[in-house]
Amino acid sequence: MFSSIFAPLSIRIIFSIVTSFLLSMIIAPRVISNLKSRQIGQTVREEGVKEHLKKTGVPTMGGIIILIPLMVTTILWTKLNPFVIIALLTTAGMGFIGFFDDITKVVKARSLGLTARQKLLGQILVGLGAALAMIYYPELRFELTLPGEGSPTVQMPATVTQVPVIGAFDLGWFYIPFVIAVIVGATNAVNLTDGLDGLAAGTMTVAANPFLLFSYVCGHIIFAKHLGVLYIAGSGELAVMSASIVGGCLGFLWHNAHPAAVFMGDTGSLALGGALASIAVCTKTEIFLAIVGGIFVLEALSVMLQVSYFKITKGKRIFRMSPIHHHFELCGWAEEKVVIRFWIVGIMMALIGLTLFAARLVAV
Repeated sequence: MFSSIFAPLSIRIIFSIVTSFLLSMIIAPRVISNLKSRQIGQTVREEGVKEHLKKTGVPTMGGIIILIPLMVTTILWTKLNPFVIIALLTTAGMGFIGFFDDITKVVKARSLGLTARQKLLGQILVGLGAALAMIYYPELRFELTLPGEGSPTVQMPATVTQVPVIGAFDLGWFYIPFVIAVIVGATNAVNLTDGLDGLAAGTMTVAANPFLLFSYVCGHIIFAKHLGVLYIAGSGELAVMSASIVGGCLGFLWHNAHPAAVFMGDTGSLALGGALASIAVCTKTEIFLAIVGGIFVLEALSVMLQVSYFKITKGKRIFRMSPIHHHFELCGWAEEKVVIRFWIVGIMMALIGLTLFAARLVAV
């Protein structure tokens, strides 16, 4: 909407952060008050960390405080194109799944919400839709020009992805299950990270910044050629969406910092995971998502290892509790210390991802 007035992408990125932050700050008090009046509060598992029992009843579903500014700001400041639409629809789809999961928790007054199969089926369908759109949408172009004077420009297939150091790699028929796995995996990993005050929102703020740069570079033909990465016409608009994630998360973090006045719930965590994953899919930086979002990967792996080891050994555990942030709490770390240290690790992983992206790639 405003993209025609403020044409430079860099200006719109800044305005997107500010707009999303302000919208988040404006709607947060009303959302929190409404959630309280409707008694939509957190249900804490009795077998969990005992200190968390005091969080019972704290308003949940606060992800609306991020999701609404994210969607509104993206529409206001982007030049809508297929990439933005794919990312927005993926975000909305995951947000709806999270919303119904949160509502189910409230109605049934239990902490589990929808069944695992119900959530997984919905996530797979959203991921499948994104994968098919990336392959069959006729206007999408992916080009690679190697650094060097007079280097030829090669048209790349839609099933390509960018691998750190190695370069552009065509996944062929494996692309669809790959995209589904990326979107479903990222969504659930962010969801598992949402367990401490400020942890998921802060980590997402850190992780979204590299994708702001990835989108900007891939959408800029000169920068893309200079670094030897894919030039994806129109993907630069996703930098605006990445900026809206940053602004929305910062606004939410204002109220979610310890002691939290509101939790994002699955409405927020699933939507944010879908948003970040869809941006990675559209910019062909899916592998970088696993690096930049290293904290999310660590959280998900800790749960997988714990469950597998528990089943194999018939009752033994690797960690005192999973996801792993609870393990450190039970080891004696204060909640604030766990969160800040996870933020620090997240920043380091983001810098590693940026460094690998800046390395010159060679197409294979």
